[in-house]
Amino acid sequence: MTTALVRATELVEALEEVVGKASARLAAAPATDEDQTVPYDIASVSSAVAAARHLLDLGAHSAAEADLALLFAADTAADLAGRTAGREALWGLDGTTALDAAAEHIAAGRAPAFLDTVAERVLAAGGEAAPRHLSDELQLVRSTFRDFAEAKVKPVADAIHAGDEDIPDGIVDGLSEMGCFGLSIPAEYGGFAEGGADELLSMVVVTEELSRASLGAAGSLITRPEIIGTAIARGGTEEQRRRWLPLIATGERLCGVAVTEPNHGSDVGGITTTAVRDGEDWNLNGVKTWCTFAGRAHYLLVLARTQPDRSAGHRGLSLFVVEKPSFPGHEWQVTQDGGGSAEGRAIRTLGYRGMHSFEVTFDGFRVPADNLIGLDEGLGRGFYLQMQAFANARLQTAARAVGVMQSALELAADHARQRPVFGHPLTSFQLTRAKLARMAAHIAACRAFTATAARAITAGEGILAAAQVKQLACRAAEWVTREAQQLHGGYGYAEEYAVSRLFVDARVLSIFEGADEVLALRVIARQLAKVAPPTTYEKGAPPTT
Repeated sequence: MTTALVRATELVEALEEVVGKASARLAAAPATDEDQTVPYDIASVSSAVAAARHLLDLGAHSAAEADLALLFAADTAADLAGRTAGREALWGLDGTTALDAAAEHIAAGRAPAFLDTVAERVLAAGGEAAPRHLSDELQLVRSTFRDFAEAKVKPVADAIHAGDEDIPDGIVDGLSEMGCFGLSIPAEYGGFAEGGADELLSMVVVTEELSRASLGAAGSLITRPEIIGTAIARGGTEEQRRRWLPLIATGERLCGVAVTEPNHGSDVGGITTTAVRDGEDWNLNGVKTWCTFAGRAHYLLVLARTQPDRSAGHRGLSLFVVEKPSFPGHEWQVTQDGGGSAEGRAIRTLGYRGMHSFEVTFDGFRVPADNLIGLDEGLGRGFYLQMQAFANARLQTAARAVGVMQSALELAADHARQRPVFGHPLTSFQLTRAKLARMAAHIAACRAFTATAARAITAGEGILAAAQVKQLACRAAEWVTREAQQLHGGYGYAEEYAVSRLFVDARVLSIFEGADEVLALRVIARQLAKVAPPTTYEKGAPPTT
């Protein structure tokens, strides 16, 4: 065991002890609307500490990975120190913590000379953050989709972003032929999911490689089939599974999701779009927003209120598969015989372009009764099916973030090698190397956590892990792309340089599929409270255990 690995191990254990005490504080005094600031910080640090543990588990493979584990753990400890300063009692901490005894390890992991060593390895590897440790089969999957992304996606990514163009048919059709849309659909329904602990890893690997080329033009194409496919597989009747899933798996039918409304984002239980039964149909009325890919989609997964009594809240919601023609461009409209209609208008966005996010209006739009997922047994189950599907989507979003970060690191390393500053390469400066080293450590930690979260979700135990890795990776992507852009100097602000696209694309990641703050307070903090050890805690006072 290397010295770095010993230090990283003791430091991660100290971090886990602090999070354990803070979790006990959450169990005794759960987060409320009047008490959010500290619970948010506890949740956020817990995500980083969980990632530190998973990266540590890889540290035995090589000295390089042990160094990355120490660097990330030290960064996490520094972040924790800033969040707890002056708030120790509110965290449930007494005068001293396990981190005090680990001060030497933190210093070692943050030493500039140590960061130099890590950066040299990153530069020698061409900007690769860390080894992947994939099976031969998954390595083949990765290589296949990287080759496709390099040949078909990267050459058009900047043009799609600059012109807010549609994703070319060649990309969609190519990914369909490669089975991209069936990665998480059970094999018995035409997909490629055959069970096993690593069932979701193919999706994670593919998503990262496509997102490395472009988040908007390729990396997010899997998300909607992932969400709608999961909802149908878990909540649909056998007839519905056989009717819809094979067409989704082959890419013959593209998908969109219509859940968010203008006044109801994370507050899904409050949505107002209604579905009223009328003979053999349901009549949809309401407005949905941020419906990505709703134009090209043939199937829209729509969450609507089927219980007129609004006091039923989320228990009055049901899921429908709304079938429509596929439309190119930024506007579309469907008018039914008898007057029902649905229309969409693309929302202009800073980044994440190509798929287009739409505001969709339903006005008396009729949906056949057998398009209610689960039929009568599906009434009132829409919220639960949607949330189950979002766990997979959060994992996939974390993989998207890792892909964007990996691309940013490669671009930053390449530019820094070539760019002369004051007569020397940019890489010769200590601060540049420190940035590259820290970027690599954060990417490696998020990638390691994504893999273990995939296994946890497959085992049915991934609610907390999915939320934590999504929250951590998406926030990290904002920072990594910002640092990459900064290393490009003025060129990083020019649209002709891909790093500027990565920067604006990364910004959306911590907003969709569960906003950062909502994940922290309503998922992570609550889950931490459930698993915390018993304690006695009073606000403003340290705990007793």
